[in-house]
Amino acid sequence: MASPMRTWLITGCSTGLGRSLAEVLIEKGEQVIATARNPASLSDLVAGHGNAHALKLDVTSASDIADVLAYADRELGGIDVLVNNAGYGYIASVEEAEETEYRALFETNLFGLIEVTRAVLPGLRAKGAGHILNISSVGGMMGNIGSAYYAGTKFALVGFSEALSKEVAELGIKVTVVAPGPFRTDWAGRSLKTAPKRIDAYADTVHRRIDGMEKTSGAQAGDPVRAAEAMIAAVDSPKPPLHLILGESGLTRVREHLVALQAEIDDWAEVSISADFPK
Repeated sequence: MASPMRTWLITGCSTGLGRSLAEVLIEKGEQVIATARNPASLSDLVAGHGNAHALKLDVTSASDIADVLAYADRELGGIDVLVNNAGYGYIASVEEAEETEYRALFETNLFGLIEVTRAVLPGLRAKGAGHILNISSVGGMMGNIGSAYYAGTKFALVGFSEALSKEVAELGIKVTVVAPGPFRTDWAGRSLKTAPKRIDAYADTVHRRIDGMEKTSGAQAGDPVRAAEAMIAAVDSPKPPLHLILGESGLTRVREHLVALQAEIDDWAEVSISADFPK
């Protein structure tokens, strides 16, 4: 059965999964507010579509957030689905990373997401319905070489989302954390940031990973259009997942990580219990 037309607010639509999701939704006839720091980059996306709206949104700007929400309320009757997609990758060793870069990463990937969510929640609460999709990463479920800062933003996003889901469930609002593995987007290509300085001690770990990512960018198995369809299916579901992993590679890695984590917990269970006062 076809879903009623909803209004989706998607952050970070200039490229990648955000753009693919917007394209699929526009084709399906849903109302889409596609946003980017430079809305001119969305002109071809919305051209000729009465159900598509391109707006400026830097998620670190309180005035941009207020303007987008005011437009949504005035023109479209508010938001039904929020997709917090804006963000980018930063790969560097903990030691090589620059403070201005990792602080900016947290401002966009985490704090910007929080502020957009806080701004949208009153409208969803008033409707007694809605769905929030927070785009995390497989890197938000396990830390990888060179990803300490990126994983820090995504691990925090997961914890934020899990707590939020429990706060708003009885208000009719659903939350899903989307964890893509490698997808054929610009994430590991031109959108990826790295540290300008390199310390030789990390040549066989962090630097090797960066070089490998750059070489394989554009050949990832993940299909952004199929990812979009999977996210829509989650929103359409009467019982959507709290965690949605996308891509076989990501799914395999998460499963392996969980098995190893369970084994470690079991190995140290007696020590864990010994930390309590004796019974």
